[in-house]
Amino acid sequence: MNDTPGWASPGSAPSEGSEGQDSGKPDATGTGDAGPQDGPSKWSKEQPPPAQWSPPSQPVPGQTPPPPPPPPGQGGGWGWGGPPQGPGGPMGPGPGGPGAPGPGGYRGWGAWQGPPPAAKPGVIPLRPLGVGEILDGAVSTMRAHWRTVLGISLSVAVLTEIVVVLLQGLVLNESVDTEALDDPSATVGELTRALSDTMLSSGVVLLVTLLGTIVATALLTMVTSRAVLGKSVTIAEAWQDSRPQLAKLFGLTLLIPLIGVAIVAVGTLPGLLIALAGASEAGAGLAVLGGLGAGVAALWIVIRLSLASPALMLEKQGIKKALTRSAKLVRGSWWRVFGIQLLAAIIANVVASIIVIPFTFIAGAVSGDGVTGFLDSTGELGWTFLIVSGVGSVIGSMLTFPITAGVTVLLYIDQRIRREALDLELARAAGLPGHGPTPPGASGS
Repeated sequence: MNDTPGWASPGSAPSEGSEGQDSGKPDATGTGDAGPQDGPSKWSKEQPPPAQWSPPSQPVPGQTPPPPPPPPGQGGGWGWGGPPQGPGGPMGPGPGGPGAPGPGGYRGWGAWQGPPPAAKPGVIPLRPLGVGEILDGAVSTMRAHWRTVLGISLSVAVLTEIVVVLLQGLVLNESVDTEALDDPSATVGELTRALSDTMLSSGVVLLVTLLGTIVATALLTMVTSRAVLGKSVTIAEAWQDSRPQLAKLFGLTLLIPLIGVAIVAVGTLPGLLIALAGASEAGAGLAVLGGLGAGVAALWIVIRLSLASPALMLEKQGIKKALTRSAKLVRGSWWRVFGIQLLAAIIANVVASIIVIPFTFIAGAVSGDGVTGFLDSTGELGWTFLIVSGVGSVIGSMLTFPITAGVTVLLYIDQRIRREALDLELARAAGLPGHGPTPPGASGS
């Protein structure tokens, strides 16, 4: 049998250099025979007594017999059968040190086979996750439960886009007048009115889109949390679980951006006050510096609170408690959370752009005025343009909703595994052997 590093087959002959002098070493004549020598002997006149050596198959009386060979698959490594046995007990090396054979032919320490792989009842292994595993878990959820995931995303995206198209075609195109923005002779009042109408139109569309995103995020949070346990969930079950928290989730989703905006406003306020007092240049410079500093602080706060949504949905918490939980989970891991969420946002935007931009140009080609009205911000977008571009938005949202929601939920679970050993609770919830409420072998009383 060929020896592997750190292991020798039990019952094999001792390795070279450990045998006695009668191991076939050439004598002074170089013939390898142990006969008389013709020349003067170079050996010392006083020699130790001959060694009492016996073959491995014939143990010396009074010597402890060698242990039996390890079971197949464990080799000489540690495995799960325990460390090799040396003269000093477990983990004890052989007589010649860690690399020398011990009783029965074991070679010291052996090769450690490492811990067992983490259990994976669902889309992720139950251990701390890497960036690739979080992204892969979001995609795996969409693949494994595609009927539920795409059904939720498609339903929410279609309903949201229908409302947006109807608002733009029936209300906003008639009430919004942006011609003053292209008129050099427009008065300040006309420009202000045009800007207000534009912001109102964009705000209404953004609000409707935000509502759809909140509903999709709530439903997909439930689907992803079940997918981690290897369990499926229907759209009706996801709706039943998430419906009590939708109002709180809406308030939380509005509160976090408002906190960021308030921080930026506070940072720019001193500069604006100085500019209004008469020192316009100094005030403008101070406002820019204050805005930059406040923007960094706002970004830091928003990332600290970015895991509040899954905390609110999965822990059934209130808004304040969810914000506190998110800040606790992100503490010490801000850069990691920021980097993963930024990467997920880039991927989602790239996927959406690949789909939405071609549909926008197709809509411009099939409509009468092309994309002129859209690019010139005239506000006059025909029904054909709105419908065709809306189809592209639906497809893009159907693919991006699961990515953004899945990454946020898996990042929340990963942070809890790292800080609170949530993997043990998940293994118990998944019904894995050895993780039940009663330890194996224990009798309940």
